[in-house]
Amino acid sequence: MSAKALVIRTIYAVAIFGSILVMMGIVLLLQSKSYIFSSAGTTTTNNLPEPFPVSVNIYTQVIEEDPTVTQYFYNTLANEPNSKNNWWNQVAAVFAKRNWYQNLASPVSRIIVIWPGERKEEIAKNIGDVLRWDKAEKQEFTDLIDASDPKMIEGKYFPGQYVAHREATPSDIKNLIETNFRLQVLKRYTPSVDAQVPLEDALIIASLLEREASDFYNMREVSGVIWNRLFIDMPLQLDATLQYVRGSNPAEPKWWPAVKPRDKYLDSPYNTYQNEGLPPTPIANPSAEAILAALNPIETSCLYYFHTEDKQYHCSDDYEDHVQKLRNIYGRGR
Repeated sequence: MSAKALVIRTIYAVAIFGSILVMMGIVLLLQSKSYIFSSAGTTTTNNLPEPFPVSVNIYTQVIEEDPTVTQYFYNTLANEPNSKNNWWNQVAAVFAKRNWYQNLASPVSRIIVIWPGERKEEIAKNIGDVLRWDKAEKQEFTDLIDASDPKMIEGKYFPGQYVAHREATPSDIKNLIETNFRLQVLKRYTPSVDAQVPLEDALIIASLLEREASDFYNMREVSGVIWNRLFIDMPLQLDATLQYVRGSNPAEPKWWPAVKPRDKYLDSPYNTYQNEGLPPTPIANPSAEAILAALNPIETSCLYYFHTEDKQYHCSDDYEDHVQKLRNIYGRGR
């Protein structure tokens, strides 16, 4: 075989292989949309979901771990169509902002995505970009959700993937999200659960976990540290709250900017370095997984923690050990 023929065959082979990959990719993307479309509305069941278990007693300041929590998570929340653990949802969420993806197979429907841990202004922008809302419509959307019950200005924009018409109004999307929040959270948050930990407190802690922790287990670890600090009236000192303060500044280009040492002195009720207790409201919108972790911390003696860049979790009982671990890993205390 001549060199020219070999080159031609190689080009043909590469072209065929590339075409196959493209077709497989299109099929995968279509499948992801099909899954989202088919699961839309499946949470509107009349069956009463099992209430959240609760392992923390805010009155006796005791954490008694419930061995059924992990089973509850995998048997219910991890299998929900809107769960962030669902692989198809992840595919759809990654491409949701692409017009070509939105027009695949259904030019009149739109998939909108709320990621766990996003703040409401961030959510309004992302949804508005997909549905081509103007500034007034985005504001109307947040006003509608904030005014719905229970009254709070953050924490009710329930994460997940939603299907709407491309001309959906702020009221339409508000109704979708409100319905999902009621089914996924409020129906699980029975009066007995609320009597143990008020809903707003759980949403605040869950919002902190979304920004501070990695997976469900780590959320429960960090939850244990947060509750330990609350029990002894120790400032939470969480960088995520400083990011929230910074991101609330219209001049700030990022929703969650990197924290700088001087941020610890920001004048804000959300600054958990300067103020004891919980922030006034949630700082983001948590998933049901994070709410479950907030209600069911892992019992620990740790008061300090940090994560390395590879998401490894390190906690300590006292500040001296905390600083030593930082020095061992980074060569200095931070």
